[in-house]
Amino acid sequence: MKVYSGSEIRNVVLVGHNDTGKTMLVSQLLFNAGATTRLGRIEDGTTTTDFDADEIDRKHSISSAVGCAEWKNTKINLLDTPGFGIFQMEAKTAIRVADAAMVVVSGVTGVEVNTEKMWKFADEFDLPRLVVINKMDRERASFQRALDSLQRKFGKNVVPIQLPIGEEKDFTGVIDLVSMKAYKYAADASGKFDAIEIPADLKANADSWREKLIEKVAEGDDTLMEKFFDQGGLSQEELMDGLRREVAHREIFPAVLASASHNIGGQPLLDDIVALLPAADEIKTVDGTDRNGQPITFDRRAEAFPAALVFKTFSDPFSGRVSLFRVYSGTFKSDATYWNTSRDHEERVGKLQVLQGKQQIPVAELKAGDIGAVAKLKDVRTGDTLATKDHAIVIKHLAYPEAAIAFAVEAKARGDEDKLSSAIGRIIEEDPTIKFSRDEQTKEFLISGQGQLHVEIVVAKLKKKYGVDVILHPPKVPYRETITKAADAHGRHKKQSGGHGQFADCKITIEPLPRGGDFEFVDEIFGGSIPRQYIPAVEKGIQDARVKGYLAGFPVVDFRVRLKDGQYHDVDSSEMAFKIAGSLAFQQGMEQARPTLLEPIMKVNISAPAEYVGDLMGDLNSRRGRVEGVDAEDDMQTVHARVPMSEMLTYGSTLRSITQGRGSFHMEYSHYEEVPRNLQEKIIIDSKKKKEQDQTAAH
Repeated sequence: MKVYSGSEIRNVVLVGHNDTGKTMLVSQLLFNAGATTRLGRIEDGTTTTDFDADEIDRKHSISSAVGCAEWKNTKINLLDTPGFGIFQMEAKTAIRVADAAMVVVSGVTGVEVNTEKMWKFADEFDLPRLVVINKMDRERASFQRALDSLQRKFGKNVVPIQLPIGEEKDFTGVIDLVSMKAYKYAADASGKFDAIEIPADLKANADSWREKLIEKVAEGDDTLMEKFFDQGGLSQEELMDGLRREVAHREIFPAVLASASHNIGGQPLLDDIVALLPAADEIKTVDGTDRNGQPITFDRRAEAFPAALVFKTFSDPFSGRVSLFRVYSGTFKSDATYWNTSRDHEERVGKLQVLQGKQQIPVAELKAGDIGAVAKLKDVRTGDTLATKDHAIVIKHLAYPEAAIAFAVEAKARGDEDKLSSAIGRIIEEDPTIKFSRDEQTKEFLISGQGQLHVEIVVAKLKKKYGVDVILHPPKVPYRETITKAADAHGRHKKQSGGHGQFADCKITIEPLPRGGDFEFVDEIFGGSIPRQYIPAVEKGIQDARVKGYLAGFPVVDFRVRLKDGQYHDVDSSEMAFKIAGSLAFQQGMEQARPTLLEPIMKVNISAPAEYVGDLMGDLNSRRGRVEGVDAEDDMQTVHARVPMSEMLTYGSTLRSITQGRGSFHMEYSHYEEVPRNLQEKIIIDSKKKKEQDQTAAH
């Protein structure tokens, strides 16, 4: 493959809801451009960009992938992205490095929830857009209904530049409103077509739509508006120049038509990508920070110093870890040394590659604006910048969201814990939205992700890719215990047997602390009733006992112990004896201090269309939640609430059901509160049963 400069490169990210045919559309474009020898199919797992075993099994994209085509002396880098909400950061990461977005909608369903999310992401990065109404061959497909849906959501700036020849099973081609030519396609999905005159029965409608297009283009430019009024229209060249300018300024979002599975509309779409979407060097500068964190701006020219952003990492069975990057300035060369400015160390870069899905094509160099990959970098992670030591700039990447849901995980086979940690570490390199941690209280290992399906896919990957079989459980709720009144207590340990005996005596006062106070130990011994060397042993006995709990085996928190008095024996006292005495005093104190259970309360933010908010608030009330407010943004609303963690463990599936998949939520720990008395007894009984079962299993 030849080396392309920025003006000859188009970086296009395909985004949209799941099942709109983005992956199939990539396969269609690659095939029509001659980059692949066959039109891949989702059904048999032969598409170029869904090459992971899980993607083939599930028949939908899980991660973003890259394919490239050469068309009319232009290199087109196509970034295919998943359409499920739980993988939206995969899409956003690809949007971050693209210069334009291709928003794909189904001709049957029109705009869906993730179409809206991806549109907002494209707005966030100021990306020009081309809209593809795909699946025009399907039953109930409708150009007009899909267009109405797009214009209702995104405004009248979504403007068709093509019309369909037929719909549903009769969809056989497209009419180009710019060239005013029609393209009729062969029925065998070969992509062969005939350029014909617009059919007579469609000509009047095409003339009307072209007139609307010309008016829309002329609106954006005073000179074109004058010509439009003087001449009654625009020339082909004026229309094309004006359209390209309006697309770049995000004043027009052209809409085209396709059937990726029947290979209709591929070549005109490739033409539109080259003619209408911005080249990789149209934005002349890129923002970053210097080694002191101060903002700087630098050139995107190929002649400038080299700088590239690593935007994705994946594991290849043959090449190992592969890092995908976009070159923002300068020229990157194979077998050269660069500086990882994010981690401040030198990095040796081996053979550069361009990717065709999983196929790696070696290249000698990549110029500013291009997208490539390199394998086996020593210490480079997603989001790192590669540059030179003399120009240690850092290109800003994305902040990853906190996980929405966590599951406890355990290896099925004993001894696989180390293997599990290593495998999950490699998965996190590929997907930084996954988190892996150990709960210090429950001692469980936790996998956290953006949803239940997200975590289940990690589990499947652990088994298939790394040979680690695991079991998932909902995480244990980390309840805690505390006291509600002060109490005096006495602990006395006396044991006499042959030789030295054991003796220790201590008197304590136990009293509540404010929530979050954890534990305090105050030594108030005067006159040596307990020698100094034994006082830490009393505290240790209380600490050991409080961790084991009193009511239900949960740690006791938010209390203070005052050590008031005690007795000792010159011969029989020891640290162990005072540790036992401290523990006994704690147990007696808990009996009298009215112990109670605490539960973690989560701060929950739920975003959903306005029509579902009433049902969501009713559901939160049934979960003992307290709604604290609702923020409105366009037709989406965000409900802010505090809800007990125990009520949120399976919330994801309920939210999907209530909002028909259009809602999302995020939660994080807020504080602890007392569990209502009517629920405490059940928690205590369940905890004791679990303890008995564990003891039986151990024997």
